[in-house]
Amino acid sequence: MTYTELALASVPIVVLIDLFLLKTRLVTRKGYWTAYAIIVFFQLITNWWLTSRNILSYSEDAIIGWRIAAAPAEDLLFGFSMVTLTMALWIYWGRRGVQRN
Repeated sequence: MTYTELALASVPIVVLIDLFLLKTRLVTRKGYWTAYAIIVFFQLITNWWLTSRNILSYSEDAIIGWRIAAAPAEDLLFGFSMVTLTMALWIYWGRRGVQRN
């Protein structure tokens, strides 16, 4: 499976987990999208820095070739999935009283 296929698959899976499994409904909240816009801004800066300096590189065979801030467009999809799933789990476990002792 290519990086593109994994990135494309991760988005609907995470949205379904958010809406139906964890039932946190983050993706339906205005506050989430506001916070996510801030996160994306910093993700783009970080992606640009890492990829434009060849600290990270991607096989052209594994990506669609579109780049945003020097990084593959797929990075935005993975970023969305990682941030959304992390926040949804945080809320889910917080509602259940799971805390670090």
